[in-house]
Amino acid sequence: MHGFSHTHLSGTGIGDLGDVLLMPYTGELRTYAGQQDDISNGYASYYSHDTESARPGYYQVDLLSYDISVELTATERVGVHRYIYPGGNTPRMIVDLRAGIGWDMPVATHLRKVDDKTYTGYRHSRGWAPDQRLFFAMELSEAPAEMALFGRGDSVIAEGDSANVVKAVFAFAGTDKKEVLVKVGISPVSEENALANLRAEVPHNDFDRVLAEADAKWNKQLSVIQINSTDTARLRTFYTALYHTMIHPSLFNDSNGDYRGTDKEVYTNPGFNNYTVFSLWDTYRAAHPLYTIIDPDRVNDFVKSMLAIYDQQGSLPVWHLMGCETGTMVGNHSIPVIVDAYLKGIGDFDANHALEAMLVTSNFDDGDGLPYVAELGYVPADKTRESVSKGLEYAVDDWAIAHMAKELGRDDVYTEYLKRAGYYRNYYDPSVGFFRGKNYDGTWNEPFHPIYTIHEQGNYTEGNAWQYLWMVPQDPEGLIDLIGGEETFIRRLDSLFIIPSELNEGASPDISGLIGQYAQGNEPSHHTVYLYAYAGQQWKTAEKIRYILDHHYTDQPDGIIGNEDCGQMSAWYIFSSLGFYPVNPSNSAYVFGSPIHEEAVLN
Repeated sequence: MHGFSHTHLSGTGIGDLGDVLLMPYTGELRTYAGQQDDISNGYASYYSHDTESARPGYYQVDLLSYDISVELTATERVGVHRYIYPGGNTPRMIVDLRAGIGWDMPVATHLRKVDDKTYTGYRHSRGWAPDQRLFFAMELSEAPAEMALFGRGDSVIAEGDSANVVKAVFAFAGTDKKEVLVKVGISPVSEENALANLRAEVPHNDFDRVLAEADAKWNKQLSVIQINSTDTARLRTFYTALYHTMIHPSLFNDSNGDYRGTDKEVYTNPGFNNYTVFSLWDTYRAAHPLYTIIDPDRVNDFVKSMLAIYDQQGSLPVWHLMGCETGTMVGNHSIPVIVDAYLKGIGDFDANHALEAMLVTSNFDDGDGLPYVAELGYVPADKTRESVSKGLEYAVDDWAIAHMAKELGRDDVYTEYLKRAGYYRNYYDPSVGFFRGKNYDGTWNEPFHPIYTIHEQGNYTEGNAWQYLWMVPQDPEGLIDLIGGEETFIRRLDSLFIIPSELNEGASPDISGLIGQYAQGNEPSHHTVYLYAYAGQQWKTAEKIRYILDHHYTDQPDGIIGNEDCGQMSAWYIFSSLGFYPVNPSNSAYVFGSPIHEEAVLN
């Protein structure tokens, strides 16, 4: 264990964040964390899961190397630490602004003293988010006796050279047992706002009060669905999954409403809570439809955040992270999220402005082959990678645009985009019975094998032809006809679950949780098991759903079969355990599966 930072991502395939890391320790001054196999010269500590506990809003661990007890809790914008030092050695705490997670790399760091107990600073970094700007304020319950500042290479620097601070080590007076409370407020806007957030949300030094308030907030949030069951493990699995769906999207503003936009300008009084961490290729499938049921007020803020991003960057978000567009994954899946909200009557956002944003985005030169959709009716495989997945995902978005346009009386747009929603047919090769890559000149891309795929290089995104054969959630009936009717469709769908699970070398590691070639551990497969219902054999959906619920989701540390992906993996479980699922994520219709709870009440 080498510290406790204040920003994190939940189960993404790329690592980032980990801003403003704090670590208590005792003894000699150290600025180096140490290595996994040797922490003897570092400030890191051994720990054991036997002396660790966690629940929503609370984390506790004993640092065995120092006999320090650590407890953490939080408000919306403030992390609160309670450290109990054992006595006998000098108690210290390091603030490490160099440390980060995954791709994260600091480019500018700063720490300055406001008064004996208050410090502010910033940590600007690049990584998955190419231009992240985070500001912080820190208040200590006890003024440190000493403060040592370090720059790059752990060189000692003077206190007045605060703009170059990479690490700061605080030493507290005495060697008696003592408790130190540390409060850290964060802001996307400024140090002043970070300090204002801290003082607005935790204007006291009562850790237990903050914890009680966090418990109450989480209990209220998690009670939106009440499950009655005698199976404790099943209850634990369900509420862990529900908690996972509520970690992202993340609030990205200050207590006064200020936020920093994608254009890096500061916006004041926007009239909504601004959010970030939109893992839309994943979460448009089930997580966002779930939010329309359990948290419609927040859905309104999500949509307004997306429309603000459109105003600032010229297109709707694809994979938005900490005020930055990462462009990760394929499709423009803010579109079905917005349409789902509109068709369900959620929110007070400007629907005509939303339609404008969707039309611009659906014709935006995204560098992923989107302009070819209008030119050719498909994305050519010899012009861009992952062409089949891109084309199939764009068709899902186009269906959503068509139906929102129809509701708004735009019959011209409805006709055009309903046609585009059917372009999935242009990737189907009846001679092989699969969607496959098509070249610019209309010839089929060679070679072809339905299982063969190369991660980030082939015609499919984190999948193969078997897994993408079913990627038409907007038109299952049309897909059944395309494949050859209900009998052929059922036979092919049965085959998906019984053919060998082997994958070729170089295939995406995200293809996981295999049952045959059905991949529960990755999002493109999530609706597939529900397609039996469209061909008249819903009982096969029920049978397979029960198997997946029982074997791929547990209450153990490895209790999900793939990346959490910001709540999507768990949202599938929530819907499926309740007994229904949104195959088309924006048509307000649900397909019955097989409920596993004795009783469930959605508040």
